[in-house]
Amino acid sequence: MAWLGVDLGDARVGLALSDPELTLAHPEGNIEAMGDSFRALDDVVDFIAGHDVERVVVGLPLLLNGEAGKSAKKARRWASNLVRRLANAQEDGREGLDEIPEVELVDERLTTVSAHHQLSQAHVGSRSHRPVVDQQSAVLILQSALDGRPRQREE
Repeated sequence: MAWLGVDLGDARVGLALSDPELTLAHPEGNIEAMGDSFRALDDVVDFIAGHDVERVVVGLPLLLNGEAGKSAKKARRWASNLVRRLANAQEDGREGLDEIPEVELVDERLTTVSAHHQLSQAHVGSRSHRPVVDQQSAVLILQSALDGRPRQREE
């Protein structure tokens, strides 16, 4: 089982997937959103069905003061729509969706800034950032959720 990180954008929706041990997040690419992240919902459902995802972590772009602005409200609507689409796909007998993954929203303030910084540190030219910054942001969102989960003790 894996967790999926999602960074919503109007041009692209970035995806990141965890390893089965839920330790590390790695980039999984982008889904073109063509001006509206809601257009990517079916592709995200397809991705989930094909990757044994047990939890989806969607970035919640709160304002710097912690309040929910327009983008955060849109992210909440997107996550609700994802839950509905997953339930419909499961009802329709969609293969790979025996269980609907949990969907949670995670504060993503400054992840895009951090993603640009990491890409610069990795000597990725600034012109090359645009295609990868969304998936790198998804990695940061997912890694934050993985790092924050309670660890089970090995016996």
